[in-house]
Amino acid sequence: MQEINFDGIIGPSHNYSGLSIGNVASTTNKGAVSHPRAAALQGVDKMRHNLRLGLAQGLFLPHRRPDRHWLAELATSVEEVPASLRPAAFSASAMWAANAATVSPAPDTADGRCHLTAANLRTMAHRSHEWPETLAQLRLAFADPDHFQVHAPIPATFGDEGAANHMRLAPAHDAPGVEIFVYGVRGRDYPVRQHIEASNAIARSHRLDLDRTLFVAQSEEAIAAGAFHNDVVAVANETVLFCHELAFEDRPAFYTQIHRLMPKAEIVEVPASAVSLEDAIRSYMFNAQLVTLPDGQGMALILPEEARETPSVWTWLQDMVADNGPIRQLKVVDVRQSMANGGGPACLRLRVVANPAAVDPRFMADAARLDRISACIAEHWPEEIAPADLLEPALWDRLDQARTALYRLLDLDELI
Repeated sequence: MQEINFDGIIGPSHNYSGLSIGNVASTTNKGAVSHPRAAALQGVDKMRHNLRLGLAQGLFLPHRRPDRHWLAELATSVEEVPASLRPAAFSASAMWAANAATVSPAPDTADGRCHLTAANLRTMAHRSHEWPETLAQLRLAFADPDHFQVHAPIPATFGDEGAANHMRLAPAHDAPGVEIFVYGVRGRDYPVRQHIEASNAIARSHRLDLDRTLFVAQSEEAIAAGAFHNDVVAVANETVLFCHELAFEDRPAFYTQIHRLMPKAEIVEVPASAVSLEDAIRSYMFNAQLVTLPDGQGMALILPEEARETPSVWTWLQDMVADNGPIRQLKVVDVRQSMANGGGPACLRLRVVANPAAVDPRFMADAARLDRISACIAEHWPEEIAPADLLEPALWDRLDQARTALYRLLDLDELI
């Protein structure tokens, strides 16, 4: 088994409608002209970058946009939809695969299978209709019943936003670990998206050892500052937790629990006196991929360009690497189009610990497949989308054609 990062391919409807309350970048850039082609190519380049590092790479595909089925459930259509609902029908936010599901690897589960629960994403209208297509892709990609069990979402009474609020510590990816579910209680002016009852239900359905499962409250201060998901202020990999000082409501108790269950765990905490919450969220220094490099090269942090451009963040990160701690390398990628809509490198990927041979190969990536995907994007994705373009039937047709072309390229006709 090894860790596979499944990245969401950024869809052709990528636009800046400012739909995500509490997401500073999303609301700040509302109404700007987006560049779907550039966005998708940036995402593919990130996947190429990770392949070059020797990491296993998978992919998920864009959803149907506009979502005519969802509009029909609301007794309207793309032609007649009220202005208040139109942007939600076009949202490309399924590209942020960290919200696709919560994943518990086989070493942690009672039946020795990897369990995945699709997120209901009920808090935000534009994301609440993602789960049916996400579930269909998960059930196809992870169809082998000897290795996987894929669960439908938790009932929508309780909000669940997937792996963005879930972490795992373990001696190695293929060893039994400690699973950490982060939930919200209060967010002041912003909604809390992860409900503790959803986290509890997932832990039960995944058949986790509850003595080795932690439930921790995200700090109200972090949510109020714009950390709408835990992965904006914390990330974990194997024995390392990398987090901001203000990430958790009761961090001393949380750290004590971690060391009780995993004495060799290392907590790399960034003090608020060195990096403010505002700088951490603006730069997405924690919404990075913390990965273990092959061949004993240690851990690397895959960061957005914005982290390097934020002086307090980059200074602290360079000092951290110079101190020769557990995180040894900094790798920078350009995902500016995703960042402008509120999603960094970690938002774009779902981590799954599994044997790659057990995954449907159509969802696995190599350099040649990524080259073909890039060519499809260059041919079919719109160069730009302004808010008024969502009213144009010509754009609706182009979005349908682009998605169909990609699915057929990857031999996934059964999902069209």
